[in-house]
Amino acid sequence: MSLENVISRAIVSTFTQKMLSYLEVDTAIVGGGPSALVAARYLAEAGVKVAIFERKLAPGGGTWGGGMLFNEVVVQDDALPILDDFGIRHAPLADAPGYHTLDSVEMASGLIFGAVKAGAKIFNSVSVEDIVFKDKKVNGLVINWTPVERLGMHVDPLTVIAECVLDGTGHPSEIMHLATEKAKITLDTPTGKIEGERPMWVESGEESTVKNTREYYPGLFACGMSANNVMGGYRMGPIFGGMLMSGKKAAGLILKSLKK
Repeated sequence: MSLENVISRAIVSTFTQKMLSYLEVDTAIVGGGPSALVAARYLAEAGVKVAIFERKLAPGGGTWGGGMLFNEVVVQDDALPILDDFGIRHAPLADAPGYHTLDSVEMASGLIFGAVKAGAKIFNSVSVEDIVFKDKKVNGLVINWTPVERLGMHVDPLTVIAECVLDGTGHPSEIMHLATEKAKITLDTPTGKIEGERPMWVESGEESTVKNTREYYPGLFACGMSANNVMGGYRMGPIFGGMLMSGKKAAGLILKSLKK
């Protein structure tokens, strides 16, 4: 057998085995941003079978670019234990006690490596086009390749069955939109619908990102900016402490749900 075929066969067979193993999971996470990666790491460490489905080629969400392509971000004291868990370095701000800067590329790559090292699986270039909804519960995802979606090709999708689904799609809250618009789900919000993200207010946004991380319907959770959009919280820009703590909170909530 030629080396070319050895390489091709190895990739096809190994990926196929991986995909087959993750067509049924405990938790399916949509979006590979910082809160989702933190949630995946802590879930995997607890023995939960968890997979992230990321539309883009590179996970990490909006972390890579820092603030306006200055690849530095800020976190507050409360989030430092999470960064330390991942081995991500940070430095205190001399003129703003309680806040720290860190390299956004190190943060993104560190979160990805930490989640995968803990046992989470990441399927990149995979888009979620629908949810599985049975017996008044969210039961999984409908997935397809991102290039298929973007080219508008008429290719039928596949499904992933999951006990819990975590919407980590950020500002658009894509899975929540699918749930409310197609499944006609009533969410645990004041109107039963997506309240919509408010303008920038850093302090409030950081606090509400964690507060709004919750189960919004049986089997359906939201974290990070998705949770803020669903509940009508403010945005906060390139400060990421709330995002990290949201991911850890989501993991804890999902663990409790899986034990019921």
